[in-house]
Amino acid sequence: MRAFGRWLLLLLLAFAVLQLFFALRVLSMQWLMPESTAFQRSQAWQILKRDGQLPWRQEPVALSAVSTKLQRAVLASEDDAFNQHQGIWWQSLESAWEKNAKAKAQAEKRAQRQPEKPVTVKIVGGSTITQQLAKNLFLSGERTLLRKAQEALITVALETFLSKSRILEIYLNQVEWGEGVFGIEAASQHYFRKSASQLSAWEAARLAVMLPRPRYFEKLPQSPYLAQRAETIMARMNSVVLP
Repeated sequence: MRAFGRWLLLLLLAFAVLQLFFALRVLSMQWLMPESTAFQRSQAWQILKRDGQLPWRQEPVALSAVSTKLQRAVLASEDDAFNQHQGIWWQSLESAWEKNAKAKAQAEKRAQRQPEKPVTVKIVGGSTITQQLAKNLFLSGERTLLRKAQEALITVALETFLSKSRILEIYLNQVEWGEGVFGIEAASQHYFRKSASQLSAWEAARLAVMLPRPRYFEKLPQSPYLAQRAETIMARMNSVVLP
């Protein structure tokens, strides 16, 4: 029992040290833009391993240098309650949970009718922009309860130490917009050959709707879904309040 107690104490100490590390890293982001994220490093390694070279586009810019149309479009597309929640939007999570449960039940019924065909379930996420940033900054893409719990703790730290505008600024500078394309300035130059401050409402909406699957939509620029979804985002942009 004593040995078990010592191991438990060491585990708790290691957990506390890890949380302190994350908290200090987040605190430093009040003044410093992260040079890279865990997600970016993972993507860089995959590209380098596959191609033997690393084409990379990223140029951090201040939030004031990003078109307000783009800011509104991203919030309308990814997290229209950004200014209302404290990092976790429980209503969105509950809705996503219900949709996933319904999709799973439907998939099981299809599997019973056609057992010879593989069945896939599209998982609907309920993550806020702060949660997405927490995951991209420090964590892997695996879907486990432990990883989600750590994501929640980092999300709380981000909301505690950083303003909403700073969270949005870091997110827009670090999020992926295509293979090796990270941050809004790189995305704006890559797709439209212009600065992020000069994006039109249509261009902003097109970039915003790419975010859930940027590498997929990068290869399908004429996707009807992109055009239709961009129209929807444009209609919602003006109702979004910026932080």
